[in-house]
Amino acid sequence: MDLLAYESAKKIWRQITKESTVPELEFELEVHKKLLNIFQVGDYYYYIFNCLEAQIEYVHENVTSVLGYRPEDFTVANVLARMHPEDLPWFLNFENAVTEFFTQLPPDKILKYKVRYDYRLRKADGEYLRILQQVVTIQADGAGGVLRTLGVHTDISHLKPEGKPVLSFIGLDGEPSYIDVNVKSIFTSEKGILSKREKEILSLLIEGNHSSQIGEKLYISQHTVNTHRKNMLAKTGAASTSELVAKAVREGWL
Repeated sequence: MDLLAYESAKKIWRQITKESTVPELEFELEVHKKLLNIFQVGDYYYYIFNCLEAQIEYVHENVTSVLGYRPEDFTVANVLARMHPEDLPWFLNFENAVTEFFTQLPPDKILKYKVRYDYRLRKADGEYLRILQQVVTIQADGAGGVLRTLGVHTDISHLKPEGKPVLSFIGLDGEPSYIDVNVKSIFTSEKGILSKREKEILSLLIEGNHSSQIGEKLYISQHTVNTHRKNMLAKTGAASTSELVAKAVREGWL
């Protein structure tokens, strides 16, 4: 899934560049650090992303204190691999929406929007943090292709311990903002990997039925029901049936 997600993300990011070429990084990083005054920062680190190459070209050493990883290990592939599996489809759908938004903007508006959304990342010690990702374009071509962006990752776990990720486009210099944007569900979550029978069993579990009751209602053995339940736990990464049910209700898998 991580490799497929990376390839999908690269295709999305290539679109936002409008197939342009990216010149060498000739600007002074210190100048663009001033852009950080538009971000609300707590425990944070920042980075520069090359959209066409789908590569992180620079990341601040604070990434070690926040996530526990060395700067050289903070690559796109590693970020996707350490993203919470429930949030990975949100991330891809958000990036697709971001590309659609920016490709429709006039070239003179490209630098006037900040993209903001959240997701969970796994630290080196295995704990998940909820990261607020805020990104602005710092380099674009004359046709409006986004070439490089400056991003800030802030730990907001204490502010948002749970809930679905939210995407917003924040207008700068008087431009309008778009909060909690609805996005197309091109990439699906765990609900897409559950079979029809598993969804039937999950629905009955949510209603409070036990395995024996589910077996009677679906005309299958209790052993078969239990096998499906174990498979659903393995597929979704849930540690227990109660966690599986809670995730299904919270994320809208049915």
